[in-house]
Amino acid sequence: MIDAYEDPGTPDRRGGWRYLLWLVRRQPGRSAAGALLGSVWMVLLAATPYLMARAVDEGLEQGDMGALALWTGLLVAVGSFNAWLSIMRHRTMTRVRMDANFRTVKVVVGHTVRLGAALPRQVRAGEIVTIGVGDVQQIASALTVIGPGVGAVFAYLAVSALLLTVSVQLTVVVLLGMPLIALLVGPLMRRLQVTEAEYRERQGVLTARIGDLAGGLRVLNGLGGKGLVADAFRHDSARLRRQGYRVGSVTSWMQALGIGLPTLYLALVTWLAARMAAQGTLTVGELVAVYGYVAVLVRPVAYFVDWGYQLGRGAVAARRVVRLLRLEPEPDTGTSEAPAEPSVLYDPESGVRIQPGRLTALTGDTGDTATVVDRLGRYEPSRTLWGGVPLSEIPLPQVRERILVADNEADLFAGDLREVVAPQRGARTHIGPASATEHTEALSKALHASAAEDIVQALPHGLDSPLDANARNLSGGQRQRIRLARALLADPEVLLAVEPTSALDAHTEARVAERLREARKGRTTVITTTSPLMLDRADTVHYLVDGKVAATGTHQQLLEEDAGYRSLVARDAEEPAR
Repeated sequence: MIDAYEDPGTPDRRGGWRYLLWLVRRQPGRSAAGALLGSVWMVLLAATPYLMARAVDEGLEQGDMGALALWTGLLVAVGSFNAWLSIMRHRTMTRVRMDANFRTVKVVVGHTVRLGAALPRQVRAGEIVTIGVGDVQQIASALTVIGPGVGAVFAYLAVSALLLTVSVQLTVVVLLGMPLIALLVGPLMRRLQVTEAEYRERQGVLTARIGDLAGGLRVLNGLGGKGLVADAFRHDSARLRRQGYRVGSVTSWMQALGIGLPTLYLALVTWLAARMAAQGTLTVGELVAVYGYVAVLVRPVAYFVDWGYQLGRGAVAARRVVRLLRLEPEPDTGTSEAPAEPSVLYDPESGVRIQPGRLTALTGDTGDTATVVDRLGRYEPSRTLWGGVPLSEIPLPQVRERILVADNEADLFAGDLREVVAPQRGARTHIGPASATEHTEALSKALHASAAEDIVQALPHGLDSPLDANARNLSGGQRQRIRLARALLADPEVLLAVEPTSALDAHTEARVAERLREARKGRTTVITTTSPLMLDRADTVHYLVDGKVAATGTHQQLLEEDAGYRSLVARDAEEPAR
């Protein structure tokens, strides 16, 4: 099974079926073992009626107790060996499915990480969730065909060969039955793939909408739009439920035909064999054997139908994974070197100019300031210049190494608090004690600068206390301070912080404002905010109107000179400017 740190390989992105084949090829030995064990196991199931027929014809009818004991002993031995084969087959196929599951997860996660900031602009979050919770399992289940699926083919051929020694007529009926079943089930398989694909698409859309609702519920409630959005969600949910019923309807017919058709068809074979025995064409032992063969054939024939069912669903799921894997990050064609020294960042579209080594604040409409930060951090195409060099012409790794955008909604992964704030802690085993001590000191300074010491003290195990995904066991203000501490610990040359204190109370915000300025002294720092506590600590404030710089100066200067700025940032309209 794939190791957690093993390279999953390069997936075949040419289509769903090719992706499934790639998963098989990535584990050739295990796949071959599963096919071999499945084939031998199912063929030996057909040996049971053959041995039973020999025991009847040569033992019971002839009164030969020695022959009866011999064939009975062989029957017990074959049955015991087949039971062991069944265990090994199941164990092998479980490993095949788990490998496919984990390999697909690694491929998807690795690719989403490679897409980075381009991911949200190319695919909905609900699509990723649907792939993770549903499609991965369907793909793994489809690989069941390697074991029992291949075994069913050999068992079908083996039983046909055994029947040929009994009756050519019965063999012809058996061999012609499978094409007939395929003609009946084939249209349902195609219909299932279409309805399943449509259902998965709508499921992804609805899942994304759930995430949007959860994230913006307070805003919707405040605007009075919660009821309207809830009605739309109920409508979409009902439509998805109806689509699910259609998928279930086709699936139920597939499963019913998978058991019903083989049973009815093989009942015909049994009836023909009984007529032949009554006419004296077959012996009693041969009749028993035919009945046993028919009972054994029900399983492989049912597997054929289930094989098509599982492969059809697996192909639909694989196509969704392949569609994600075909997405590409924005091309990085940069060939120019980044400025060797701290330099000016300039966004011509807004007129924002960031002087190196200073604390600069952007204030205005939240959407406008966030857009400017995205351009300065090269998360959107722009004509931004860094030391006179177009930011788009600098290799992206250099930009990411020196410019950090700290979003106030950035993800926090599950883990203990120390790992969340300082994910590089795992490297301590590779560094000396002195470096570990320096890292601990840097962590303490980052927590102090973000006024997060009280969070550490309040948790039962301090820095080793576990946090849920996105730190749901912390308050909004605590999460914001943890994000800021993480950004400060990274200590980038240029820090672009989006609304770093919007969820904090005034007392805590004042402490953060003072400490942030001291912690980033001599480093380039940009914050977007409308808080007078933060703006008052900034060296330079850019006031944006409609995405353009309308005024620049210190907080005090803008309060005195610009009525629009004063109206935006003054928390108490009656309070005189100070």
